[in-house]
Amino acid sequence: MTQQRSDGAPSADAANAYLEALRERLAADGCGVTATTWRDYRVVIGSRSDRKVRWFGTRVELFVLATAVLEVDNASMAEYTGWAMDYVKSLRSGLPGARNAAMILPALASGSVQPSARDWAAKDARILGTSLIGRPVTVETSASKATRVSMYRGRVVYGGMFTRHVLKKASLYFP
Repeated sequence: MTQQRSDGAPSADAANAYLEALRERLAADGCGVTATTWRDYRVVIGSRSDRKVRWFGTRVELFVLATAVLEVDNASMAEYTGWAMDYVKSLRSGLPGARNAAMILPALASGSVQPSARDWAAKDARILGTSLIGRPVTVETSASKATRVSMYRGRVVYGGMFTRHVLKKASLYFP
């Protein structure tokens, strides 16, 4: 059975259109864009590496992993975030912690996002080790092109000097 929105538009159509637009925004910002699958869903992956003097020469790798699903709840958000962080850990270049950090934006897009999943994503960053920091993102789409994006926008203990950069990129990728 296909889930339908109450306004008659299939919930997956708006989420898939959002993913395509996200892919274009990632490419326009100079990210390498690839794809993989998670639970039979297509995942758009964008990645870039930046190094700035004010970060004392530390390189930050930013990874965006986004997919469209029928519904987002706490369980799917937690599972997807864990999968995304493990996936990025396997992709990383360079020595972890040796002047390298990875910031991960695992995003689930859907026409149906439970409020508790939005709250879970916005509550805090998820840290794996000392150099992998995930900021889960929920994207609630609608047929009218309006979206509601939820994510943690505060500072973190590890990787705090990258907060402004990551939030700037997140606002560009997830308007």
